Amino acid sequence: MSLFKKIFSKEKKETLDKGLEKSKATFFGKLSKAVAGKAKVDDEVLDNLEEVLVTSDVGVNTTLKIIERIEERVARDKYMGTDELNQILREEIAGLLSETHVGEAEEFSVPHDKKPYVVMVVGVNGVGKTTTIGKLAHQFKNQGLKVTLGAADTFRAAAIDQLQVWADRVGVPIIKQKMGSDPASVAFDTLSSAVAENADVVLVDTAGRLHNKVNLMNELSKVKRVMQKVVPDAPHDVLLVLDGSTGQNAFEQAKQFTKATEVTSLAVTKLDGTAKGGVVIGISDQFQIPVKYIGVGEGLEDLQVFNKYEFVDSFFNI
Repeated sequence: MSLFKKIFSKEKKETLDKGLEKSKATFFGKLSKAVAGKAKVDDEVLDNLEEVLVTSDVGVNTTLKIIERIEERVARDKYMGTDELNQILREEIAGLLSETHVGEAEEFSVPHDKKPYVVMVVGVNGVGKTTTIGKLAHQFKNQGLKVTLGAADTFRAAAIDQLQVWADRVGVPIIKQKMGSDPASVAFDTLSSAVAENADVVLVDTAGRLHNKVNLMNELSKVKRVMQKVVPDAPHDVLLVLDGSTGQNAFEQAKQFTKATEVTSLAVTKLDGTAKGGVVIGISDQFQIPVKYIGVGEGLEDLQVFNKYEFVDSFFNI
């Protein structure tokens, strides 16, 4: 299949291969059991494959879609050997991802016609939200872009402190107020500063959970409205960060946040420490929101721009 002939950056690809090792080993261990003793793909193999995909955190709806596509191919080709299953799965999953990821970015970049380009980052505590912001700031700065951080998760002192550590580490300015301040006020100050300083990119951290009675949806809507007083079309991207190691729980988080606000892209973190890498496929398909970044390690360079072909190639390359 020609789409897999793309030349990948060797270093990036090695990191991705390593990051998906656990997911791949678990998946192919289950797959080999599913087709053991079978020469051709029949109903029993498809039933077993369905179980493999569901237990690999691909998700029920996406699994049924994949099985349906393979059934159509079996019906069309009359005979399909189990030795072909790996390649067929690879093609069908790449096809599914292609439906969501149209014209995806190859590198860490932002549109030139939006300045500053404002990213509002959302997600529950503990998913790696602040770390993702820090790594994004590092990557954008490496591209020669001027970055400003906004600490609008004012409900946890730890969130403000952690973002300050990242700002110092990466060497970018941070706008913050004391804990308990109005998040919208921090967002306003951040964008005002970014405009005054001619920044290229603004990354605004937000609360994943509120300690008072304020509804999260209302809070995020208010932050957006106040941003628009400074930059009329902000935010340009609402990035939801999900912890890939939580598997099906990540689906639930995605469901809650897509109800609370309009999410335009996803970052799936902690894929290196888990066998649940299949969750990327299911979340991308079910929510029809592009996965923009994936985290495959602890290092600054281990946050990668998600590339569907590289991902599928790494996942199925045995």
